[in-house]
Amino acid sequence: MKKLFMMLMLMLSPALVQAAGVTCGDIPHCHKAPVDLHNKESLQNGAKLFISYCMGCHSAKYLRYERMAQDLDIDPKLVAEYMMFTTDKVGDAMDPKFNQKDQAKWFGNAPPDLSLETRLRSPDWVYTYLLNFYPDAKRPWGVNNRVFKDVAMPHVLGDLEEELGPEGYEEAVGDLTNFMTYMAEPIRTERERLGIFVLLFLALLFVPVYLLNKEYWKDVK
Repeated sequence: MKKLFMMLMLMLSPALVQAAGVTCGDIPHCHKAPVDLHNKESLQNGAKLFISYCMGCHSAKYLRYERMAQDLDIDPKLVAEYMMFTTDKVGDAMDPKFNQKDQAKWFGNAPPDLSLETRLRSPDWVYTYLLNFYPDAKRPWGVNNRVFKDVAMPHVLGDLEEELGPEGYEEAVGDLTNFMTYMAEPIRTERERLGIFVLLFLALLFVPVYLLNKEYWKDVK
């Protein structure tokens, strides 16, 4: 019986860890990212911001425009007209195919692909990083970052921050981080939905397994 109970707890533990979420940890000046992968409006705005401000330098080659349109309920015609600037095929990956040698000359290092950035660093890190640029005349682009000291990246969202103000900018960065979190694992919401059914099935299965185990061992001395 004890073994059966331990097996059930082991099966449930990944779900319990997932539900606990990722905390800020040791991130300087940490802000909790407002991630909600069921908020389609936030994800759509985040996609627009990512394509408008991030894809000028970065790629997201592990996500395809078609998959994004399907998951975020965006008309593929709108994606083709307003979001695709380096290809005319909606089935292509979100990869502008920059010359990385030229980028390395301009920025010191070629900007990384951002497909998995929130999985690599966590949504909290990305959100906090984007909120922590500050003026620094000593840096080549005139800015520095409290989270990533002497970062080579310019403050590409600077104009947006001035336009929206602190609260509006935080909301926009939240939408952008939300989209990047989706982008890192497009199947996550489906996986979590199926996971609930799997856990319910295992919980129900535990009852007959327990009764069968009890019946089997009742005459054993």
